[in-house]
Amino acid sequence: MRDALALLAAAHMHRPFPPGARGRDVAGQDLVLLDADAYAYSANVLKGPLPDRRYAEFTRLAAGFDAVLPALDDPYAAGCCTRLRDMAVLALEVEALRRKQGPSKSRSGRARG
Repeated sequence: MRDALALLAAAHMHRPFPPGARGRDVAGQDLVLLDADAYAYSANVLKGPLPDRRYAEFTRLAAGFDAVLPALDDPYAAGCCTRLRDMAVLALEVEALRRKQGPSKSRSGRARG
């Protein structure tokens, strides 16, 4: 799963942002911020465990796609947003599995002792 997430993240960085979506709010979400935040959280999952607070923020952010996707009328923007949502969902699954397996470090970043 982690390898698939890395591939999705790399592909995301090579895909141009939808020009018509710049500066646009959809369903209360700024699309540029949604894109940047979802990518940043996903990239951080690849680096290691998320702190509990960041995991909760990422979960809320990912839920925002449920309102944004149906409101997009541009097919390219909708496709980009769908791929971004898929990447975020996979990142959350990677993090959930990591939490279930019990990482060697606590989510605060300190070694358990």
